[in-house]
Amino acid sequence: MTEVVKVYNSLIYKLPPFLEPIIRILIILVIGFTIIKISEGIIIRVLTVGMKANTHIGESKRKTLISLLKSIVRYLTYFVMAVNILEILGVNTTSILTAAGVGGLAVGFGAQSLVKDLISGFFIIFEDQFNVGDYVEAGGVAGTVEEMSVRVTKLRDFGGQLHIIPNGEISIVTNHSRGAMRALVDVQIAYEEDIDRAISVLEDVCQEVKDKRKDILEGPKILGVSNLDSYGVRLTVYAKTLPMQQWSVEREIKKLIKQRFQREGIEIPYPKMEILNKNKNANKLDKE
Repeated sequence: MTEVVKVYNSLIYKLPPFLEPIIRILIILVIGFTIIKISEGIIIRVLTVGMKANTHIGESKRKTLISLLKSIVRYLTYFVMAVNILEILGVNTTSILTAAGVGGLAVGFGAQSLVKDLISGFFIIFEDQFNVGDYVEAGGVAGTVEEMSVRVTKLRDFGGQLHIIPNGEISIVTNHSRGAMRALVDVQIAYEEDIDRAISVLEDVCQEVKDKRKDILEGPKILGVSNLDSYGVRLTVYAKTLPMQQWSVEREIKKLIKQRFQREGIEIPYPKMEILNKNKNANKLDKE
């Protein structure tokens, strides 16, 4: 390394005075862009190979994280290159750095929310909290993740509205697309009905649903009597499903229960209203 420096100095001193700063600047540019190229290659290689083992990390997340890290390396290198070039040109960089520090402090107070969004977005991506296509609750909104970046996350709810949430406002995330989901169906029968007969019919329904659906991981099974209320006896059916399929399974179970109970003559109680016409009764008494 010492020999290289000696050779470099000897070559520089032999150059005409007007060429020396130009050569130094060219060397800084070559070294800087070489560092950027090598660093970007390392980032792509490490994140591409290292993250392939995690199946939950989608391609969009990987690209976002790679782009973020490449930008950080690029701008830091540009800054160092610019400072060194200015020094070669005889500019006092100390005063510039001081001014930049004061200006950066002033801008920093006004850009706290932006910095918070970027940092939160980085950790959301790095920790793999959710992915594009996941159904999540975040920032007080529930919906499907349509797009995510280091600054904002875009969710589309069931009504079709697109919600753009700054990542800094996302403190708690509930991800409904990770692991097995729970399908839970409550069904009521009248107090006059035979509970064992109703459970037997429900078992047939559960078997029919299980044979028909390939997105059920466990069950369906009857948990038994879960409540006794003013309308009747409540029975509960439970199943585990693939992510985002629990509502479809619940609808299927409810439909078949209604059809089978109607066929078997098992009453499903519901609120009824009886209207008594007092004037009509009074007229009857007067006639008598």
